Amino acid sequence: MRVAKPVILEESGRRDLERNVRGRSIASRVVMRSRIVLLAARGLQNLEIAEQMQVSPRTVNRWRERFLKLGMAGLLKDAPRPGRTPSIPATVVAQVIEKTTQSSPVNATHWSRSTMAREMGISDSTVGRIWRANGLKPRADAS
Repeated sequence: MRVAKPVILEESGRRDLERNVRGRSIASRVVMRSRIVLLAARGLQNLEIAEQMQVSPRTVNRWRERFLKLGMAGLLKDAPRPGRTPSIPATVVAQVIEKTTQSSPVNATHWSRSTMAREMGISDSTVGRIWRANGLKPRADAS
């Protein structure tokens, strides 16, 4: 059995955690995290805490480690997540922006969504989203 890293609390840290556990306006996830750290500070191992709190040992380990690394701030805010990968590669977006600002289509004065879409092999609405996101208005009469 692996032994979890010990959590040693100063008195002020213990008071802050206990305040979180008792607080009525504290988010329930912060209450759970604070309880986990308080139990860890009492010397309980992750499996014991997980059983008592009815969560997975992995959850207990995550919050113990996060507290040891970041302190109280690690319990209050979730770690950033990567989010969805863009469906349009950044290279395509850059090419659309470059073509829009640096060139014009053959036999026309400005790019339309449909001519740019045909040129780039993407949809009209994708071109529109790229232009809107980058503040581009290629039509000569657009204000």
